[in-house]
Amino acid sequence: MDTAHEIREFLATRRAKITPQQAGLPAFGGGSRRVPGLRREEVALLAGVSIDYYVRLERGRLAGASEEVLDAVCRALRLDEAERAHLHDLAAAQRRRPPRRAARRSKEPVPASLRRVLDSMTGSPAFIRNGRLDILAVNPLGRALYAPLFTTAASRPVNIARFRFLDSTSRSFFPDWAASVNTTVSLLRTEAGRAPGDAELTGLIGELVTRSDEFRAAWAKHNVRLHHTGRKSFRHPAVGEITLDFYAMEMPAHPGLTLTAYSAEPGTPEHDALCLLASWAATTQEQPDQEGPVRP
Repeated sequence: MDTAHEIREFLATRRAKITPQQAGLPAFGGGSRRVPGLRREEVALLAGVSIDYYVRLERGRLAGASEEVLDAVCRALRLDEAERAHLHDLAAAQRRRPPRRAARRSKEPVPASLRRVLDSMTGSPAFIRNGRLDILAVNPLGRALYAPLFTTAASRPVNIARFRFLDSTSRSFFPDWAASVNTTVSLLRTEAGRAPGDAELTGLIGELVTRSDEFRAAWAKHNVRLHHTGRKSFRHPAVGEITLDFYAMEMPAHPGLTLTAYSAEPGTPEHDALCLLASWAATTQEQPDQEGPVRP
């Protein structure tokens, strides 16, 4: 990854999203502004730095910027938590320092203790993934929920992003397609900032940029996000549409690994659908889990 290019594009796209009115600045020039959002000099004013200094930052030179300056730029651009972390990760990468959260090496197996936790969650679909969105371990109900990923050739090794963009069945599996695309690309962009030297991540992004117009367009937006909790809908081939609550929990003792678990409130149609999924899973032949990326 060309870190300077990533910095340039990220800062320029964030600047373009904020109007002078949103930033509390007078909108001089009326409709004659030639750039969307804020001008560089306006960001410099809000951040308390000279225009020449901010221009150097936006040209991709963050290596010499202090934490205080980076925080001031974050405030000027009204960056959210994920965007702030991403900018600091890009600066760390340019300084050749480890990012705040280093990516776990993909060849390391999921620890047995985490597998036991996963297997004990008998009432909740759950899986463990890395930052590249490879599913590294999954419990039986999780395998049942994500059944299309484990039955199509395009998802070997099982990777959520590869399935979403390169497998035509993903459009029916994810009914809220636009939100699904934005979430997937934003998570990969976030991981690229954390682990710019991850060759497998670079290869995955290169594959998706080359083969998917939708991915390429979404990737160019430079959106990032943290993905901890929410609701997600699926259109399951065996049980129909099902909407579940999810929690995605990063494992501090195992950096780079995230455990995602789904649930539904008892007594609701969602819980009934989850019970139906469990019954369907019980009638299908379970396949043994594997070390490393899960394969059908």
